[in-house]
Amino acid sequence: MRCLLRLGATGLIEVVSPYDAVTQAQLRAIRPRGSWSGRQRCWSFPLEAAAALQQALAGRFPVQPELAQWLAWLEQPLPPLPPHRQLVASADLEQPLLDGRLLFAHQRAAVRWLLARRGAVLADAMGLGKTLTALMAARAMVRQADCRILVIAPVGLHDHWQGEAASLGLHLELHSWARLPDALPPAGTVLIADEAHFAQNGHTRRSQGLLRLARHPRLRAIWLLTGTPMKNGRPAQLFPLLAAIGHPLARDQRAFEELFCQGHWREQGGRRLWQANGASHLEDLQRLVRPLVLHRRKQDCLDLPPKLRQLWPVELDEPSARGFQHRLQLKVDDYRRRAALGEVRRDAEVLAVLTALRQIGSDYKLPATRALVAPLLAKGEAVVVFTAFVATAEMLHRSFEDSCVLTGALPPAQRQAQVDAFQRGEHSLLIATYGTGGLGFTLHRARHVVLVERPWTPGDAEQAEDRCHRIGMGACLTSHWLQLGVADQLVDGLLASKAERIAVLLQRRSQLLERRNLPAMMRDLMGRW
Repeated sequence: MRCLLRLGATGLIEVVSPYDAVTQAQLRAIRPRGSWSGRQRCWSFPLEAAAALQQALAGRFPVQPELAQWLAWLEQPLPPLPPHRQLVASADLEQPLLDGRLLFAHQRAAVRWLLARRGAVLADAMGLGKTLTALMAARAMVRQADCRILVIAPVGLHDHWQGEAASLGLHLELHSWARLPDALPPAGTVLIADEAHFAQNGHTRRSQGLLRLARHPRLRAIWLLTGTPMKNGRPAQLFPLLAAIGHPLARDQRAFEELFCQGHWREQGGRRLWQANGASHLEDLQRLVRPLVLHRRKQDCLDLPPKLRQLWPVELDEPSARGFQHRLQLKVDDYRRRAALGEVRRDAEVLAVLTALRQIGSDYKLPATRALVAPLLAKGEAVVVFTAFVATAEMLHRSFEDSCVLTGALPPAQRQAQVDAFQRGEHSLLIATYGTGGLGFTLHRARHVVLVERPWTPGDAEQAEDRCHRIGMGACLTSHWLQLGVADQLVDGLLASKAERIAVLLQRRSQLLERRNLPAMMRDLMGRW
């Protein structure tokens, strides 16, 4: 193995070296501490350890050219920014935008909050104007320093970002989460990451790419925007975001997971695996992240009409119930056949059955969905329907002439046009999948939103509802939840449990959490087969 100092995928210094007792002892003594990666077969150190590494290794290890450039930039840092008061003054918070709009009070407060932090998570609830808030703060930075604004956002939201930037007279460099840049220019950059929960899995390429940019020596500031910073109720999902903004809690991932994620070793198939999917000490975590994570609810900031949730139990007649049972039995039999052949894992049967229940249940809820939506449309109401399945969305679209559909099959460039047509009143019904329609669009013309089934995470359910429950809506929003049998009951129960965890982290709530275990909840159901 060749000795080498290189720049890692996440912006850390990686030390590659064959085992040598003296070198290993030197590396263990380096401060800030590094960590050994068995997968990469190298040590990883933060950039702050660069000087200590170079001194300890005394030129014995060649430096990769890209890392050498980063180290040169560290020796020639960017000029300091002006004081916070001067940045806020440059924001012109009281002045109208080019299109005549004025910022709300909560947006002005958030701009001041962002300008006081070089790394932060703006976690306001959906619909509170995080896009405009971040751009106002970025404009103040551009006015006071020689830097550019780089925005990472889903492709479907690029038009929205361009429109908001135009209202401020700003030029943006836009990138999608699928195509992150490898580097930043020497002059300096303000980096804004929209829908930052896309980077909640630290093992994905986009999470690693975000961390690499976040640790770049030419970064002026990084602000992450997400209404769901802990989307699935697991603190492990928060860790990559904390690492990106440079929070002290993210310096030691193993210690973080042991304290807040119930991290432990587990024997499986003769191997020891590290598990960190739990949640613990959430009140302590909330207290520690609060200085760099700003979360406010709509009722805290705006005088919006209320949002009401209404449960609609769906009952099947006897022939439909038999058909449902038959289709599910076929799915179970097929899965068990494939498991016997070794094509799928035997221990994943619970999840496979639950997925089949949801897919089949979505089909059998179509008549109830039509029966719910049709009278609303007859009264002249605008309605938005969300489903997890493209097939369900397309069948509903064919059932209603005055409807438009928003799924992943629609090219990104055409999605905003569909939304605009609905908002203008050209269609009374918009049918969307969660992954496409639940992201970044404004649908406040609708006073009724129908969730055919719920997604796996409370963040996605909130995102979908809050496409309609936004600034500019004129009346109460009613969210209709169709619920068919045990599958929907299980998912809704899981959502409630995860939502409680998120509330403790973001809303300073102190309570005893009820933890629901999916295999245990499915045990009675599985006994039927």
